[in-house]
Amino acid sequence: MVTKAASPPPLESSLPGRIARVRQFNRFYTRQVGALDEGHLHSPFSLAEARVLYELANSESPSATALSRDLRLDPGYLSRILQGFEGKGLVKRSRSAEDRRRSVLRLTPKGRATFAELDIRARDEVASLLQPLTDTAQRRLLDSMRAVQALLGDVAKQPPPYVLRSHRVGDMGWVVHRQAVLYAQEYGWNEEYEALISRIVADFLDHFDPARERCWIAEMTGEIVGSVFVVKHPERDGVAKLRLLYVEPAARGLGIGARLVSECTRFARKSGYHTLTLWTNSVLVSARRLYQAEGYRLVDEQPHHRFGQDLVGQTWELQL
Repeated sequence: MVTKAASPPPLESSLPGRIARVRQFNRFYTRQVGALDEGHLHSPFSLAEARVLYELANSESPSATALSRDLRLDPGYLSRILQGFEGKGLVKRSRSAEDRRRSVLRLTPKGRATFAELDIRARDEVASLLQPLTDTAQRRLLDSMRAVQALLGDVAKQPPPYVLRSHRVGDMGWVVHRQAVLYAQEYGWNEEYEALISRIVADFLDHFDPARERCWIAEMTGEIVGSVFVVKHPERDGVAKLRLLYVEPAARGLGIGARLVSECTRFARKSGYHTLTLWTNSVLVSARRLYQAEGYRLVDEQPHHRFGQDLVGQTWELQL
């Protein structure tokens, strides 16, 4: 009997492999954006110099100390860059009106014109990267970029606002697509789950009762970042079901999931239901925490094999 040799673990299964993968991506990305070019964006400036120009154009009279801190540039290196800009007539220093001991930096008219030209080139460069991609691929790229920023800590102090709206044409296909993809990526669920959620949203559209049912779509900067449904229970009068809660990875941690769950509770009470129920699986830890925080209690759980995985299904209920 011939025994097949075990397949080697994927590169990302260990920390050294993950380090190698990040470094590989860094090399790829620096090539893509021309970070190693002698002149950034075919200009006489290095990438660091172009970055300093950007900050000067988009900040309110910063000091050299603030620039060094915000850009994480060595003060001596930054000083040499600024001296070069002053020599070319791009930057001028002046005393701060608030603190005469402190110098502030401003672009001269020549400096602003120089930055404007660089900014146009940068926009054109990014456009050339995005335009060959389909709309779906562009959205995937932007989602991935947001996820990288969130995971590595570059999150704005004030997160971008989000809105909740009712569903409209095209939303259901997007919800099915994103949930199927995310649960496959995060939990290894197969196409059985995609089939299930396809039936759920089709039933919702076919039998939609606006007085007793609702879908909320969460949107941020024009992109769908989450959704949830409340539907009538087909067998229990006075009972509604919360279904298909999800939040995009890049939008997690902003309170969107909790807001979606609370909107379901508010709507169900207003609509005259006495109970909200939901079915989930124990592996969905973050979602379960949201339900518990809202006041749901676990009323039943059963092991099962579904979506290609051994799971523990759970039923939670909230008395209204």
